[in-house]
Amino acid sequence: MTDYLPRLGCLLVALLLGLGSPGSAWGQGKYMTRAGHISFFSASIMEDIEARNDKVAAVFDLSSGQIAFSVPIHDFQFKRTLMQEHFNENYMESDKYPKATFTGQLVNAAQVLKQLPGGGQNVEAEGSLTLHGVTRKAIVTGTLQLRDGQLVVFAYFNIAPADFAIDIPMLVREHIAKSVSVRINLACEALNPALVSQP
Repeated sequence: MTDYLPRLGCLLVALLLGLGSPGSAWGQGKYMTRAGHISFFSASIMEDIEARNDKVAAVFDLSSGQIAFSVPIHDFQFKRTLMQEHFNENYMESDKYPKATFTGQLVNAAQVLKQLPGGGQNVEAEGSLTLHGVTRKAIVTGTLQLRDGQLVVFAYFNIAPADFAIDIPMLVREHIAKSVSVRINLACEALNPALVSQP
């Protein structure tokens, strides 16, 4: 698993850098954003915890169904400052593991992409989710829609902190859910609108 991390990072960097080159071969059917929104919600008998982050970088290659997104952990905002400090320092070790990443592929990509111009499509992506230095296989469900020249993406999935070696102290264990709900909203711009099919 440790050997996999550099390759995952290289793929994400290549996707992001590739999309930053308008007019290249990468410019056909590619959408991106650097201001996507992600939130997570933890419900427990002791308290509810929610945090938001508006700095998600994401890329979608509609010609192949490839997906990648990157989340800067330090940019999650909580209602309480102390909770945010504990999140970064005690649980996520954000200085050591500053980003979470996902790279994957749409399931049945050819069929989904063929029907996409007709309206919103329910989709499922399989790939690798890296969080807190741990990479695990993941399935992300959601919807894709082409709207006013943008690729609008909504995705949701659950994460179990224990699966990613996130240690919750016994003292506050009842305050944090064993499974945390994650939601992602993205409005991705076409890299080169002239080359992208419109609905």
